[in-house]
Amino acid sequence: MKRLLLCIVGCTVAVITLSAISVPVRSKNGIVASQNEIASRIGADAIHDGGTAMDAAVATAFALAVVHPTAGNLGGGGFLVYRPASGEPAAYDFREVAPGKSSPTMFLKDGKYSSQAHHNSYLSVGVPGTVAGLHLAWSEQGKLPWKRLVEPAIALARDGFTVSDGLARSLRGALPRFKQISPAAVAQFSKDGVPYEAGDTLKQPDLARTLERIAAQGPAGFYEGETALDVEREMLAHGGLITREDLKQYKAIRRTPVTGTYRGYQIISMPPISSGGVALIEMLNVLEGYDLAKMGSGSAAEIHVMVEAMKRAFADRAHYMGDPAFVTNMPITRLTSKDYAVQLRKTIDPEHAAKSSPSTFEWPHESNETTHISIVDGAHNAVSMTYTLEGGYGVHVVVPGAGFLLNNEMGDFNAGPGLTDDTGLIGTDPNLAAPGKRMLSSMTPAILAKDGHLFMVTGTPGGRTIINSVLETIVNVVDFGMNAQETIDAPRFHHQWLPDRIDYEKFGFSPDTIAELQRRGHTLRVEGGQSVAQVIVYNEKDDILEGGTDRRAPDGAAVAVRK
Repeated sequence: MKRLLLCIVGCTVAVITLSAISVPVRSKNGIVASQNEIASRIGADAIHDGGTAMDAAVATAFALAVVHPTAGNLGGGGFLVYRPASGEPAAYDFREVAPGKSSPTMFLKDGKYSSQAHHNSYLSVGVPGTVAGLHLAWSEQGKLPWKRLVEPAIALARDGFTVSDGLARSLRGALPRFKQISPAAVAQFSKDGVPYEAGDTLKQPDLARTLERIAAQGPAGFYEGETALDVEREMLAHGGLITREDLKQYKAIRRTPVTGTYRGYQIISMPPISSGGVALIEMLNVLEGYDLAKMGSGSAAEIHVMVEAMKRAFADRAHYMGDPAFVTNMPITRLTSKDYAVQLRKTIDPEHAAKSSPSTFEWPHESNETTHISIVDGAHNAVSMTYTLEGGYGVHVVVPGAGFLLNNEMGDFNAGPGLTDDTGLIGTDPNLAAPGKRMLSSMTPAILAKDGHLFMVTGTPGGRTIINSVLETIVNVVDFGMNAQETIDAPRFHHQWLPDRIDYEKFGFSPDTIAELQRRGHTLRVEGGQSVAQVIVYNEKDDILEGGTDRRAPDGAAVAVRK
């Protein structure tokens, strides 16, 4: 019997059968799945009004910047993978970049590492990429007018929307930090310092005005003029590095997706500066040599070989990945090759866990507070997009007068030169800060196709767990025949090479499975919910799209496009 971990915030964790409630949303006209129902409906309306999946992605993303402020954003960045119904796929990199005054030693104070500067100060703010990235992708793949796609977000910010229970709890939790660092954030996200309650109306007039400039002027409405001046003024007042020139010079990049195959399915994902696509394909190549279906979903045998594949991919990630504009010797072709997977499988003992070497690197913390959008329109154009502020609410600073939150993405750079040690500090060269450099990421937006036709769109937030969570959604569908909602509801687990430990969701493994994994030499630790996935699968038998949304977090929805 298949089992799932149902872990909705504020509810009792329970284990129930997949068949009991894991029914996907079904539609022939398109599906938009995101972490907020309001945003998903706005995206679905864009398709209904004649737009493409890309139009829906832009509309949904701007709406999330209003209704899901913990991760939806104007002041952050991310990645988007696009597969048209016909033609070549594309990848859009709008990752934040280091300001022009950045340096490898910027997080050191008197020669000593400062975690505060690295993650929780104005020095931790990278030059935002979201607006430029959405505009570039729309200019190449969109159909509806740009202004039409931004207007729903403007209305939400200007007129307000009803605060959900989940958002009320989130804002209440963030309020103490807002009070410490940003009066503008207190003014925007509380009632004169009193937390919003569920059912209240949240209006954001400053954000509405910024969105109006973006709607009218495109990226220039954000990277130049009044908005850019607001950002520079806030930076200068608090020791930040971003200037108007940094903003004006920012460019989103169209890249060629990294691709591979798994059991006859084409895998399309994000190339570096994301490490996710390379690691995903490397792990799938390794797993292709095992009969996972015969082992059984959730069995110790299946979990063992998946964990061993995870270890090896994360070790390679640590050794090789960085910004391709700065790191020119990344062996991407070798890491994603079938021959390399054969070599890796030879190092896997089916009965015993490999021990992670303490001399291998562990990467800096990546926040779970990212968000993901999966979209397919009626013609089967598909978008998989993951974007973020890094930490929940980024650095917790709202730009006065502009109404949007700033990221703390510079924390994804390594701490400083030569600082690699067993505590988790990293000082290796490929991911040290430098002017104009993009920081390494685990975000793994992914699309699958088979025989030239769309099959699956998947992705999730979750920091370093992203790569493994996306892997598991794919294996669950391809190897175990789960539908879009079942693969989201299924228990998840994670291993990242160091620490040498399997983290798993509470009640995700049976006692017998835990005992058998321990017998094979694995160390295990129970965790809370892992990631918040959004998945769409094409059911060829019924000729219909099926979408699922993750109930590990509140407010998400997969919304079918109206006829």
